[in-house]
Amino acid sequence: QVQLVESGGGLVQPGGSLRLSCAASGFTFSAYVMSWYRQTPGKERELVAAIGAGGITNYADSIKGRFTISRDNAKNTVYLQMNSLKPEDTAVYFCKVRHLYTDNWGQGTQVTVSS
Repeated sequence: QVQLVESGGGLVQPGGSLRLSCAASGFTFSAYVMSWYRQTPGKERELVAAIGAGGITNYADSIKGRFTISRDNAKNTVYLQMNSLKPEDTAVYFCKVRHLYTDNWGQGTQVTVSS
């Protein structure tokens, strides 16, 4: 079955950087759009970035120019490079793939931006 495992979260100071990874299995990774979402308490999960099978990317306005999504099809892994982090980027970050009309999510990784 589809499995997504995020890693790379942690505590970072404002202005710092983190790289999140999402290791995927159970489906033909290279053929699917992969997305990163984030969620804070009391708010709905919001799309951060997505990357298509052909490498076309899409970003939320709030993170454009600071975050970069990429994928390594040989490793079945999608990445989110986060630079110039702000306190408002603090959230749990989730990886998602829509496979056979079903949204599949990882367990999430906590990112905290604080001095």
